[in-house]
Amino acid sequence: MVENRPWANLIAHIVLISGVALVAFPVYVAIVASTHSLSGLLQGTLPLLPGGHGIENYTRMWQSGVSNAGAPPAAQMLWNSFIMAMAITVGKLSISLLSAFAIVYFRFRFRMFFFWVIFVTLMLPVEVRIIPTFQVAADLNMLNSFAGLSIPLIASATATFLFRQFFMTIPEEMLEAARVDGAGPLKFFKDILMPLSVTNIAALFVIMFIYGWNQYLWPLIITTDPDYYTIVMSIQRMTSEENPQWQLVMAAVVMAALPPVLVILFMQRLFVKGLTETEK
Repeated sequence: MVENRPWANLIAHIVLISGVALVAFPVYVAIVASTHSLSGLLQGTLPLLPGGHGIENYTRMWQSGVSNAGAPPAAQMLWNSFIMAMAITVGKLSISLLSAFAIVYFRFRFRMFFFWVIFVTLMLPVEVRIIPTFQVAADLNMLNSFAGLSIPLIASATATFLFRQFFMTIPEEMLEAARVDGAGPLKFFKDILMPLSVTNIAALFVIMFIYGWNQYLWPLIITTDPDYYTIVMSIQRMTSEENPQWQLVMAAVVMAALPPVLVILFMQRLFVKGLTETEK
């Protein structure tokens, strides 16, 4: 029997609502600030109600940006960020799926050694290997290019490890049945492993997209051409000028937050299922 405790439910809801309010309040402040004029934000008090300059601020940021702060139009920066995030996401998933498939289903010398070499790279984030990575990208003429923005960040030991663990839970009988039916390795991978991995792919897609979208340090180093600026790095440029136009900064912040939120909302069901399925 489940005991009904109204006061406990009330306290739990109060705590949850308070937590949501605490997290959502800065987002609300950014949205409100993006609708005011610069003079309205510099009066010494934080506005908590929307202003009347929202359309003007968003239109200006979308169409012209802040050229004196090194921020091109937001439409161009959002497109650059989207291309980089999608290239990183698709590249990470593709390489991780194939490498996990090879490690689990192919028997070759030093198989586990190569797996642990891949896994050890988790200890070497991009900040640690930033100088040699930049040198290699420069030698390959990948500066100021989408290839330079995405390719050095494509490898993912985490995704390889997760796909390997999932592939190891698939019964050996499925592989034997595929062999009896005359299916080769690629057909087994495409027709059996890929459909079974949909929820894992969806969960990792969301994580990798947000990872690629939020990149700041690497785009800042690899690009000097405004045509390749991303939205996240440009927000920093806008805030570091002598007299930041905070209403435009907040408009850029809101626009930068929308694509990851939309991806999470669109893939929420598969994302949660991929993280919580008991078979994993």
